[in-house]
Amino acid sequence: MMAQTGNWNWNPPHRSTKRHDLLYITLFLVSIVLVSAASSSTTTIPGARKSARPSVLSLFNLKGKSKFWSETILRGAFEDLESSESVGSGKRALVNYTKAGTIAAYLKMSQVDAIYLPIPINFIFIGFEGKGNQEFKLGPEEMERWFTKIDHVFEHTRVPQLGEYLTPFYRVRADGVQHHHLPLISSINYNFSVHAIEMGEKVTEVFERAIKVLARRDDVSDTRSDGDQLWQVNIDEMEYLFTSLIEYLQIDKAYNIFILNPKRDSNRHTYGYRRGLSETEINSIKEDAGMQTNLLKSKGPIQNPLDIEKKRKPLYMTHPMVKFAWTSVESIDTAQWVNFCLEALNDIEKSFSGKSTSEIVYRQAEQLLHGKSFDLALTLRKELKSSKMLGLYPECLVDSWIGKERWAFLDLTAGPFSWGPTVGGEGVRTGISLPNVEKTIGAVIEITEEEAEDKLQSVVQEKFSLFGDDHHAVDVLLAEMDIYELFVFRHCKGRRVKLALCEELEERMGDMKSEMETFQGEEQEEIHRRKAAEAIKRMEQWNLFTDAYEDTKNYTVARDSFLSHLGATLWGSMKHIVAPSSAEGAFHYYEKISYQLFFITQEKVKHIDLLPVEQNAIKQGLASFIVPGQKVQFHPHMLALSEDPALAMAFSVARRAATVPVLLVNGTYKTSVRSYLDSFILQHQLRRLSGGELLRGAHFKSRSTLEVPVFWFIQEGDPLLIDKHYQAKALLDMVIVVQSSQSDWESHLQCNGQSILWDLRNPLKAGLAAAAEHLAGLVPLHLTYSHAHENAIQDWLWSFGCNPFASTSSGWHTSLFQSDTIARNYIVTSLEESVQLVNSAIDLLIMERTNDLSFKIFKAQEHSLVASYNSVVSLWRQIAGAVGDIRYGDSMRSLSMLEEASQRFLETTNATLAALHPIHCTRQRQVEVQFDISTLLGFIVVAAILLFLLRPRRPKPKIN
Repeated sequence: MMAQTGNWNWNPPHRSTKRHDLLYITLFLVSIVLVSAASSSTTTIPGARKSARPSVLSLFNLKGKSKFWSETILRGAFEDLESSESVGSGKRALVNYTKAGTIAAYLKMSQVDAIYLPIPINFIFIGFEGKGNQEFKLGPEEMERWFTKIDHVFEHTRVPQLGEYLTPFYRVRADGVQHHHLPLISSINYNFSVHAIEMGEKVTEVFERAIKVLARRDDVSDTRSDGDQLWQVNIDEMEYLFTSLIEYLQIDKAYNIFILNPKRDSNRHTYGYRRGLSETEINSIKEDAGMQTNLLKSKGPIQNPLDIEKKRKPLYMTHPMVKFAWTSVESIDTAQWVNFCLEALNDIEKSFSGKSTSEIVYRQAEQLLHGKSFDLALTLRKELKSSKMLGLYPECLVDSWIGKERWAFLDLTAGPFSWGPTVGGEGVRTGISLPNVEKTIGAVIEITEEEAEDKLQSVVQEKFSLFGDDHHAVDVLLAEMDIYELFVFRHCKGRRVKLALCEELEERMGDMKSEMETFQGEEQEEIHRRKAAEAIKRMEQWNLFTDAYEDTKNYTVARDSFLSHLGATLWGSMKHIVAPSSAEGAFHYYEKISYQLFFITQEKVKHIDLLPVEQNAIKQGLASFIVPGQKVQFHPHMLALSEDPALAMAFSVARRAATVPVLLVNGTYKTSVRSYLDSFILQHQLRRLSGGELLRGAHFKSRSTLEVPVFWFIQEGDPLLIDKHYQAKALLDMVIVVQSSQSDWESHLQCNGQSILWDLRNPLKAGLAAAAEHLAGLVPLHLTYSHAHENAIQDWLWSFGCNPFASTSSGWHTSLFQSDTIARNYIVTSLEESVQLVNSAIDLLIMERTNDLSFKIFKAQEHSLVASYNSVVSLWRQIAGAVGDIRYGDSMRSLSMLEEASQRFLETTNATLAALHPIHCTRQRQVEVQFDISTLLGFIVVAAILLFLLRPRRPKPKIN
């Protein structure tokens, strides 16, 4: 053990933990200096994405002030996109590139929210110049006030797939779920440019004259002359007037909606429009065998006096493609057309003069046999040959119609009429669905002197019954003034003939003002003086008894109610007729449509011509769905269940029976046992047959030809339907039609209190509607998508016209409204898929960061990238311009090029990014350090700190 003495032991000095920490901090500072020196030689990439100036695509995202199409703006922005490509690769271009942050920002590309397709539409007002019904006059200021409130821009929408097609109470139910890659609310928008045209009194006179001359009694046995009968106007002959007026004014390059307000004829008080014959006229032909024989022997064609020589006087050179425009047509502009029409109508009236009822019926039937309505002529000739005439039924009387060309009309004086589901339906057409001049404007004008006094007396009694004896005279005068003010505004203002009561009230108002002035004296209480002063000031500002319309604010409540209803109706015509919703799915344009027609019978038929179907009518109807540039082929096949066990098994497995509750029009409840084919089971079975060979024609995999398999089941015996309620059904890869032998099936629909009967022997109308839905997404006119409900809704007001998509007529002719809708559905699908491809490419460019290392590589790819982008935008412009001019043939030719250009832009984007990615993965590993003054100063500071920390220190003796 060492003794504790005063000896010194020297131990070498040890670095403390604190000094180690300082050394580590110093080394960390050195690394920071090195890194900062390296990074100072390059431009820092911003962490957040910088917002770039909108590209040309923002033109298609029209919002705010630039909401409507402008060719000047479009061209300017397109040229700006072309100039966005750098002209060089110098230092300034490098700085712009690196500062942009992303390639999309450098190229000024942004995602596309919407593309707008311009649609020109004319609303043509006849009878609103002050000479029509109730002498109602509509002015341009009033029109602009109300009809600019219409939503002129709305998205293309898709009706979701329907679940149980009809519940027991016939309520359409959709699942509201998106099943395809295209959304229910499309990014393609329709931009309507509305042109309101007011026709002069001479044109109104022509239509009033036509309604009188072309009207016949609905009941031929009713010979009364008191004006209480129901009259039917021949719609086929009225079509000549609308078509010739459009051709005369050369406004056929727009969609034309006529709104009629003709003066009501006292001898023809209630009238409607019908195609074909009424029930009593059909019965008279059934009972007259001689008339049937003569009709079959008659020869055509029959010249119609209204088929006048085509004269033209253009109303405008081009449609005013603005939000709203107003034009009044002067009498001199239509004088020639008016004279021709009045002369033709006089000739028709003379030809009917002195004719008996049977002669008039014979002439109408003869015109049908040799007229332009091919479907009616075919049905009538077929029934005349059978002599039983079991399948000939009257069509509904209506007050609206869709023509074969691009026009439709609404007659506000005709009717009222109703149609839609028999019971439990939604959106049914009623007598008040259309605005009514007589019940709004007329209700105000027609009030008599006695009625006015009774109304005023009842209001006075109701008001003053609440007053006691303790009310001041000023309060009594104020109450009286309130009554008179409201009464005068409702029943005096705006009248053509002033009521004597209104004159008395005007005098009484003057006396009341004098009485109020007596309560302004100082002897009155302050509260009464203030009430009197306010009342006098209020009376001085009145303008209740003037006959002049100083501004639009002075119109009556009834007038505003009528105009708001009319505006909503016109908006509905845009949503249901001009640009309706489509079925859910993608519908592509093909150069050729090949219909594979499979006629399936129970027993084998020797020859296809012996089948109980009208093959020519089927082919004509299916061919009407082609658009300009398309070709159509038909390949009919015959199959027999008795010779094909697999097909017979598929048919038997899909056949079902159901008990369906039915409520008739008269309120009678009954149950109906229905035999039907389950469409989904049948579809599954048909796919399995021969490995699906039935669904694969010669062009099954062709990109230019679309195969449309149509299975037409022909069954004898009990009625057979599809999915309990229908004659035809459109499925994803086929169309199914069922034909059975009953001629008078009572459907779930009614019009004017009578059930609509279906001839199950001829399901042509239903089959064509299903084929159009399968081919191009056309849906019935009453169906549309509702943004509020986020689902499909019904509005049966628009279910009219002789087309496959309306319920009030047995006709199946395709109107140009539907032909254009088919073309637009093709265009919308192509544009939307193009937008999706472009947006996916722009997404990649947004994610790709810019730096100086990738600049040269990108410059080598930039030209091809921008060129492919420009080609897509150029095709968008070209297609939208053709749609605005209603040149759908030109649009169709551009769709295949658009698909190729969009795919090329995506491929070019991927190729550009692929060229840039090796730069990021290899060259960026090397860190180049450039020394400058800041770097040198950093090293000096670090060296000084190290010198201070590591300098040698004097050893400290340790004393044990």
